[in-house]
Amino acid sequence: MLPAWLPPAVLEATQAPEVEALHGELLRQWASSEVWRLSYGLRSVIVKRGTDTQSGESAAYERFVVPLELPAPQILYGAGEVLVLEDVGRVTLEQEPTAEGLVAAAGLLAEIRSAPVDGASEFPPERVKELAARIGRITFDVSPLTEALATLHDQTPSRVVHGDFVPKNLVTDGVRWTAVDWPLAHLAPHLSDLYTLIREAVALGHDRGPIVAQYVEAAGADPFLVDRQILVGGACFCLRALDFVVAEGLQTIPESADWIDPLLTELADLVEQLS
Repeated sequence: MLPAWLPPAVLEATQAPEVEALHGELLRQWASSEVWRLSYGLRSVIVKRGTDTQSGESAAYERFVVPLELPAPQILYGAGEVLVLEDVGRVTLEQEPTAEGLVAAAGLLAEIRSAPVDGASEFPPERVKELAARIGRITFDVSPLTEALATLHDQTPSRVVHGDFVPKNLVTDGVRWTAVDWPLAHLAPHLSDLYTLIREAVALGHDRGPIVAQYVEAAGADPFLVDRQILVGGACFCLRALDFVVAEGLQTIPESADWIDPLLTELADLVEQLS
């Protein structure tokens, strides 16, 4: 059964005569978000309804995606918590996690990071201690991360961070790759996006080397700086993930309680490498 909250724009986008004529495929459902693919004949769209942190996608499009022409689906309709988006492909990197796809994703990230953007970093060094205090479960010294992040701010400009650059959010139509799901986008000089891509690639048994090499080549970046950006980005990712779990995830995704200890261990290891 299709959701009752579908906007009339779905009919216009698919040219379906009525809602009942649409074919619906539920792609994802959490307490904080719901994603459907709706199709009529050969036409299809993605419809999302999000709350809490997931409701910021329209703002991310307005700030970053549209003015910078980033590789993301076009918004066909947006009002309140509901978005109707262009369907950019039926295969995700999560479904087909090939080495070629992972390398292509690194090139896609380099494209995103190449877009110059005005604005101050939204993950300044003081944010580290702020999040650590809010999480309240960190028993080790995070000052090496604070210092490394401060150094990055002096060495390289802030660029768009997707915020959830993982295989499930990387989609292909067989020709091009596109990043979807942008509500966590922000500005920062670190490379948490490359870290999360590598993190999942390694978990799937792939080598990180070609992924990093592709990013370095496509971005024309200093490989030593990139390595530091990845470490700092990984630690910042862990902090943000822990903050989400403690502040929201425990209520909306009960199983996220099991994520806390592994994330703390991962964060401690990254901070130690930055020491």
